[in-house]
Amino acid sequence: MVSLTPEARPQSGAAALIKDSDATRFMTDVVQASREVPVLVDFWAPWCGPCRQLSPMLEKAVTAAAGKLRLVKINIDEPVNQPLAQQLRIQSIPAVYAFHNGQPVDGFLGALPEGQIKQFLDRILAAAGGGAAEGELSIEDALREAEELIAAGNATEAEQIFADILEIEPTHPKGLAGLARLAIAAGDLAAAEARLGEIASEHENDADVARARAAFNLARESGEAGDLTELKAKAAQNPNDLSARFDLAVALTGSGETEAAVNELLELVRRDRTWNEEAARKQLLKLFEALGPTDPLTLLGRRRLSSILFS
Repeated sequence: MVSLTPEARPQSGAAALIKDSDATRFMTDVVQASREVPVLVDFWAPWCGPCRQLSPMLEKAVTAAAGKLRLVKINIDEPVNQPLAQQLRIQSIPAVYAFHNGQPVDGFLGALPEGQIKQFLDRILAAAGGGAAEGELSIEDALREAEELIAAGNATEAEQIFADILEIEPTHPKGLAGLARLAIAAGDLAAAEARLGEIASEHENDADVARARAAFNLARESGEAGDLTELKAKAAQNPNDLSARFDLAVALTGSGETEAAVNELLELVRRDRTWNEEAARKQLLKLFEALGPTDPLTLLGRRRLSSILFS
């Protein structure tokens, strides 16, 4: 058991707290800076109405935090920033990511009400607040450790950490989402659905919650795709049968052959990107969401997808 506890502005006055940046300064302004205090990254564009609603509320909240947080604003319409937006799977804006200790730790989509923004920032500050006794972990550290254990194939210890988090905060959305993902990986969709059902609606835009829901939907779809052996034979017999190949990709996802599923979907996009209302591209985006923005397969797959779409 683990013990837990819009427009460019002149860079003056609140410059240390709020600044405009771009992909070339991302490492300095966000990743490195987040090792001192949490950094919020607001992805926006000039044409985005909700961005104009959200921006003043974020700036007000960060200013009120009096140096405990920083805000970095990145315009995704600028060409230099588009690869960064793709890497972080920014599919709609406004999108806000919170970084701490050099890594993304939380996020939300859309222009949330001021009260929910305060709750989000309070959660970030509480996780980053320190004060834990020697040998204890903050919830943020525990979540990071659980993800590392999952990546290493140690689901049992990761499950215990998520359970420890829920003992302290029974409705913690990331703890519930983590247990849901582990249940999905174990093939227990009923348990996963139950965990997802415990997550409050106000956390639906949380990045980890969205990831777990995407994984759940993919797993449910794969169960309806058909027999994997038969689908492989059918696709091999007629490589031009795009419907069979799409069903095969869905089934491959459910069987844990995720890389093969990505390759199959990328090939479908290459052959006919508009087939079935861009079904292959949309399925890839769901798969990337389920994998998470920093997964190597997500990063490579997004680069290959961009290469196909813009070639």
